[in-house]
Amino acid sequence: MAAQSANHLAAETRPELSTLDRDAVAESVVQRFETSYDVLWKLLRRFLNEELGLTPLPNSPKPILRLAAQNGLLTRTVDQWLEYVDARTATAHDYSGAKAQAAWELVPRFVADDGALLARMKETGTS
Repeated sequence: MAAQSANHLAAETRPELSTLDRDAVAESVVQRFETSYDVLWKLLRRFLNEELGLTPLPNSPKPILRLAAQNGLLTRTVDQWLEYVDARTATAHDYSGAKAQAAWELVPRFVADDGALLARMKETGTS
């Protein structure tokens, strides 16, 4: 996702790309963000259950992120993570305009936070 984000940023300075090409690259960044986010919160839910023994667990991202924060897994505040939830929800069927722009702007921070969370999960996990 980081490489695709960099590709999106560089697309604006590549005259050989058509507007359609640039739009396709931008849409792919949003789609990768959505996929990465969806996998991450579901992996986090599984981690909370299997590694930390938390049960029962809700089946939606906001409470999962709050539990992760309570268990010291997040390197940013839960409110900052909830921005990702809101961006994911907002872009569910709209990859253009202000909603997509908001998601694009979050991608570099999300990539860093995603990596930090995965590292913390590896440090904390027992298996």
